[in-house]
Amino acid sequence: MNTPVIAVHGGAWAIPENMIADTKLGIQDALRAGYQVLQSGGTALEAVQAAIIKMEDDPNFDAGNGSVLTYDGDVEMDSMIMDGSTMKAGSVGCVNSIANPIKLATLVMEKTDHVLLVGEGANKFAKEMGVPRVEIESLVSPHAKEEWERKTVGHDTVGAVAVDSMGNVASGTSTGGITAKRPGRVGDTPLVGCGGYADNEVGGVSTTGHGEGIIKVCLARHITFLMEQGLSAQEASEKALENMYNKVGSSGGVIVISKDGGVGQYFTTDKMARGWAKDGQIYWGVAMDDIQSCPIVLDR
Repeated sequence: MNTPVIAVHGGAWAIPENMIADTKLGIQDALRAGYQVLQSGGTALEAVQAAIIKMEDDPNFDAGNGSVLTYDGDVEMDSMIMDGSTMKAGSVGCVNSIANPIKLATLVMEKTDHVLLVGEGANKFAKEMGVPRVEIESLVSPHAKEEWERKTVGHDTVGAVAVDSMGNVASGTSTGGITAKRPGRVGDTPLVGCGGYADNEVGGVSTTGHGEGIIKVCLARHITFLMEQGLSAQEASEKALENMYNKVGSSGGVIVISKDGGVGQYFTTDKMARGWAKDGQIYWGVAMDDIQSCPIVLDR
């Protein structure tokens, strides 16, 4: 039996000081939600989905109910999930009018032979699957509206990686995109090997940061490749992000869990909201040297 582990992130970016406290609380809540699933005998896939749903429902994160706006003032969300035990994956791009894109990505994985559905096709699939429709306005936070009005290019993402007691690995990532992006732009998040990756024989990764740069270096798959070569989760995280910056000048952040439960987390941006839960203990932080911990209380 393996020791269950889950890691989450809420985006690697210049998190404003007035958002840090709520962001830390959101990370802790997501970790508790995912760890509760693992402690109850649930799968890594279920834990990843539970943690991401918690963050999609939190307007402090750019995913689901905290999505930012395109240049035209619309919402376009991307999400992916991957099962390391089967190598099956599902993802969606440029979807709107649903609260939890990670659920739709899971349905793509479970109910179709495809990996990625985008735009109107993805929205139509959501309707076919009975996914409840919500008003687009309900997905946009005051902070997102302020960013859009200033046309500032802000961005972040949420993600989770888990290993369950059976040794199965899963990864998921979800985003509302980049503020004032060109309509139709899709970043790394829904692309397998870029926004996330999971393989029972190696481990799992979820990425965040400059999507175009992450795509160019296939960041998530690069990290698992380095782990296959013998690097630890932490060593692979650092080497891959430094490689990305040196090759394409892009910054970002990652959370990684190896198949044996080793945790890696690293970022080359100003801050990254992230944390992990293992052996009844929860860890979280935003700045590089800012890691706090406490015993996990699951009935909060």
